[in-house]
Amino acid sequence: MVDRKMEENIAQFCGVTGASVKDAKKFLEKYKRVDVAVDAYYGDPTALAAAPPLKAAAASTSRLNALFDKYKDPDGAEITVDGTIRLCEDLQVDPEDVVLLAVAYELKSPRVGEWSRAGWLEGWKNIGCDTIPTMTAALGRLRTQLGQDAAYFTKVYNHTFEFAKVEGQRSIGIDTAQAFWGLLLPHGMTGGALSHVDASGDSAMDGSAGWRAEHVEWWFEFLQERGGKGVSKDTWVMFLDFARTIDARFATYDAEGAWPSTIDDFVEWAREKRITA
Repeated sequence: MVDRKMEENIAQFCGVTGASVKDAKKFLEKYKRVDVAVDAYYGDPTALAAAPPLKAAAASTSRLNALFDKYKDPDGAEITVDGTIRLCEDLQVDPEDVVLLAVAYELKSPRVGEWSRAGWLEGWKNIGCDTIPTMTAALGRLRTQLGQDAAYFTKVYNHTFEFAKVEGQRSIGIDTAQAFWGLLLPHGMTGGALSHVDASGDSAMDGSAGWRAEHVEWWFEFLQERGGKGVSKDTWVMFLDFARTIDARFATYDAEGAWPSTIDDFVEWAREKRITA
């Protein structure tokens, strides 16, 4: 006989993943916690292959409004930094976890630590969540999708520039850019969203084929040496294509292509570093 708590967990699991009750019980019995079970489910190709297309459950506007009011600034109309910290505590997620960049994209967060009511309602409804337990469980799915889905990774990546930019500025500071690159790039490389794309357009999971973890450190070192006021949107956006297509030896880089000068200069710097390493 299934107890009441297990029934609630099964309902949450099925609502987030679209899985069958049978699969929900299997994963929950093995992993105990809903969020851990959801994460494991999305990491299981066999389970995903058998799962029906995910449909967001109908979320309650009144429950979402009540949650928004719980976290919003008492003197303002938005959730700000203090409310975000309390939300993260309730969601059991580190405020610097990369998954929050996916949440920021889904909820159309305008800036770090800020959430509007309209974005909150629309975003969580699209995901199919209106309670803290279902939101917590959904983080596992978003984290997996961000790591594995190249198209989704690009959307979150591009939104992050606007999210990180100070209002009225056209670029983001080098330290700020590095902090967000430091979250996104390793996650995409590990999950496959940043797999190398060869000249034919095919992806390769072999990390040795192109951009490597050490190249992230080279990029950061180069930016610090070069200095400058910040990272432009052009550089931020084009860097993603560069990281996906550059070969490990930086040999096939097309210097005549429409790359930002920062990337041109980096390739020269990286080639020299390879020679002298």
